[in-house]
Amino acid sequence: MLFHVRMDVNIPSEMPEEKASKIKQVEKEYAQKLQEQGKWRHLWRIAGQYANISIFDVSDVDELHQILSNLPLFPYMQIEVMPMCRHPSSVREGDK
Repeated sequence: MLFHVRMDVNIPSEMPEEKASKIKQVEKEYAQKLQEQGKWRHLWRIAGQYANISIFDVSDVDELHQILSNLPLFPYMQIEVMPMCRHPSSVREGDK
C-alpha cells in the first residue's frame, strides 16, 4: 500500500547541537535502511524548508504508523499522511 507523507521538522532551538546532531545521524541511518528495504520508496526535501515529501510502500496503515513513530525525530515532527492508489490513466505499470 502506498502512502504520500509530508514531514515538517521543528527541533527546539534550545536543544544542544550535539544532541540534535546525534538524533539526525540515527534518523539518517534508519531512513536509509528503510529505503534499502523498499519501504521508503522516495524521499524528497522541500526547498527552503526543514520538511520532506516521502512515498512509503508498506503492507498497511499500522506498519506505516510503526515506522513513523520510530523515527528519532518523530517527537519534533508534524506529519500529514495521504493513502494513495493507482490512477487508471497511469502509464507506469510498476506502480501499485
